[in-house]
Amino acid sequence: MQDMETQGLPEHLADLRSCLVRSLLAVVVCFAVAYHFIDPLGDWFFRPLFAVLPEGSSLIFTSYQDAFFFT
Repeated sequence: MQDMETQGLPEHLADLRSCLVRSLLAVVVCFAVAYHFIDPLGDWFFRPLFAVLPEGSSLIFTSYQDAFFFT
C-alpha cells in the first residue's frame, strides 16, 4: 500500500474496493456465525424478560417478521 498523498485515483479506488470486499466478507461471516447460534442468543436476550413475566405467560409479537427467528 502506497502513501495516501502519492496515490492516484485508480489506486484509491483499488484500496476502496479491497476494503469494501473485506468488510462485506466480515459481515457475511459474522452473520453466518450468529445465525448458527440463534437459539442460544435468543435465550440470552430474552432471559431478563422471561424473569419478570408472570408465570405461564408468553411473548406476543406484533408483526410477522418479529417471531420469525425465535419460533
